[in-house]
Amino acid sequence: MASITFGGNPVTLVGSEVKVGEKAPNFTVLANDLSPVTLEDSKGSVRLISVVPSLDTGVCDAQTRRFNEEASKLDNVNILTISVDLPFAQKRWCGAAGVDKVQTLSDHRDLSFGEAFGVVIQENRLLARAVFVVDSNDTVTYAEYVSEATNHPNYEAAIEAAKQAK
Repeated sequence: MASITFGGNPVTLVGSEVKVGEKAPNFTVLANDLSPVTLEDSKGSVRLISVVPSLDTGVCDAQTRRFNEEASKLDNVNILTISVDLPFAQKRWCGAAGVDKVQTLSDHRDLSFGEAFGVVIQENRLLARAVFVVDSNDTVTYAEYVSEATNHPNYEAAIEAAKQAK
């Protein structure tokens, strides 16, 4: 299991760690309109999944804005940002931030994504910062569990992985 800290303190991750080369597990999260969204819904496309503890924090805000900027340069790549923020808060945040090229999804109801990808932080019921790339055949081609939740992910490596995935 990935070992991470949150504010310098070790935390316990719940779920199964996802590794490169494995089939991505399916999950159900909620769109901003409360409709269910699954990995299957974007089958046949490359998905860059950006996982953040909360959009209302500085690093999560910056991470989501960065992937939103990169989205227009990535052909045939769906960028999903997943957090446990309520769908209403995600919608409000996107409107205020002008974020319109990534899809924000909420895992607050069931922690379905978090448990499937091993990013639920047991101590505070947030998701650990991580980035995954899933190719059009649902194979994980990139996985980064950011070792300190308050740090940025490796944007360049994730973007390059998304460009290389088919």
